[in-house]
Amino acid sequence: MIKRTAILVDDEVSALKGLQQKIEKLFPEIEILNAFQKPEEAIRAIKEKQPDILFLDIEMPRMNGFELLSALNEINFQVIFVTAYSEYALDALKQSAIDYVLKPVDNEELTNAINKALEVIKLKHQNESNTKLIEMLTETITNTNKIIIPTAKGLSFIPQDDVLHLEGYEGYTKFHLTNNTEIVSSYNLGKFEKSLSSIFFKCHKSHIINIEKVRSFENEGYIVLEGEYRVPISKANRKVFLDLFQ
Repeated sequence: MIKRTAILVDDEVSALKGLQQKIEKLFPEIEILNAFQKPEEAIRAIKEKQPDILFLDIEMPRMNGFELLSALNEINFQVIFVTAYSEYALDALKQSAIDYVLKPVDNEELTNAINKALEVIKLKHQNESNTKLIEMLTETITNTNKIIIPTAKGLSFIPQDDVLHLEGYEGYTKFHLTNNTEIVSSYNLGKFEKSLSSIFFKCHKSHIINIEKVRSFENEGYIVLEGEYRVPISKANRKVFLDLFQ
């Protein structure tokens, strides 16, 4: 069982105790680090301990829940608002909360909110693990001259010489290969740019080409690769590109 951590903030003692008891009963894998009545004390603990989940009341004296979140430099945890005021619901979600639960707290609503938070945390840790794995693999197989491409199915290992062109769009990267196939990765173009060898040239903010596949340059602003494949080149990069061939 994977342990997760939580901090609770509510100015009412009875609400704090009741919520803590419900969480401990429904989710024994969640360790409650602290429960605070004073938002100022909670802020210090949140910054220091970085919990996985923050259960936060909205209406509190001196500082409400939104103001507490604004006082934090970073929010690297999931926020579940626990409030008696349903009109705050929309605002709560806009403040990066994973969910909200109305008082008096219903076990089913609380369970649904926590499960949602745990799923997001799980995916976040998986992405971090995948990133570390890719970095390690990249370092390990550098000598094999391959590019590691994370895809929806897993990882593809493609020889750099098989890549004609990388195209970035909407946060994704599309690899155009020499065999007329494509591979799409959810990683953005910048993620790959750092690990590419010197045979690749960024000719446009959304395009990186394999220099060895260049066949011609068109004055209207296109580079033609093998197979008559055309890629736009920005005006700012034309001189640098042409200098490569002189």
